[in-house]
Amino acid sequence: MATRARPRSIADNKNYKDILFEVTEDVAWITINRSRVLNAFREQTLDEMVDAVKSTRDDPTIVCIVFTGIGDKSFSAGGDFHATRRLNPQTAYMWNERMLALAMAIRGAPIPVVAMINGWCMGAGHEMTLWCDLAIASENAVFGLTGARLGTIPTLGATQYLPRIIGERLAREMIFLARRFNGREAVEIGLINRCVPQKELLAETKKWCNTLKGHSPLALRLAKRSMNFESDQLYASWQHGMELLAQTRGSAEAVEGLNAFIEDRKPDFQAFRLREKQAVDDYIKGVSTGRRRSAKR
Repeated sequence: MATRARPRSIADNKNYKDILFEVTEDVAWITINRSRVLNAFREQTLDEMVDAVKSTRDDPTIVCIVFTGIGDKSFSAGGDFHATRRLNPQTAYMWNERMLALAMAIRGAPIPVVAMINGWCMGAGHEMTLWCDLAIASENAVFGLTGARLGTIPTLGATQYLPRIIGERLAREMIFLARRFNGREAVEIGLINRCVPQKELLAETKKWCNTLKGHSPLALRLAKRSMNFESDQLYASWQHGMELLAQTRGSAEAVEGLNAFIEDRKPDFQAFRLREKQAVDDYIKGVSTGRRRSAKR
């Protein structure tokens, strides 16, 4: 009986639609392949990235994983608007659990995970780089968290990790004011490890991978486990954050924020503040007069 030939790579049998996956010279390259939407990810993209990361466990010769986005315009613009607009508090957990699964896959991988960042790195795409062990970017990279502009919150990494990485003040500035940083600035504040000219990004990333090849896989695995120990305690915070994030999905403010972005206009969030003020005024008036709303029969 003829023996079945062993696949040359774990990537050979994969048939992904939203990502490219290849193992080259003992490095697993995972590339978000959705250039039409600036590599924003949808549910299928998240599922494929989780599967790709987990599959690297089947080949102990893989030294590290590199995440990137196709082209030079965007690493990832975050969640695909067409996908996130379908969410509401009842269905949001289906998206949130996929995000959490990817975070756990990256952090749980027994090998280093590198984010190679070109262009836009925004929202959930930015949170994704926070889960990675190392981050290198080109000079055209732009980092930002857009949740406050869109009526949502970055509670699956940013609210937990950013204060630890860049400090409490800058983290609040990035989240509350939606401040952006370019690649050079990101290095200065400790958000990423290195920034290089765009034409040197791939070569520099490969140098990192080659350096890792010369290091003990056991030492790397155990060091990663040890360094993750304290922040692993944030798992409860992530669960809490998913519940908070779910409440923003499909809310009137989130709908206004997303519509405003699509229509290229400023969102009118002040209308919601005025509505809340009216509700509070009515409440205070009721307390001061002792008036009770009559029940309808």
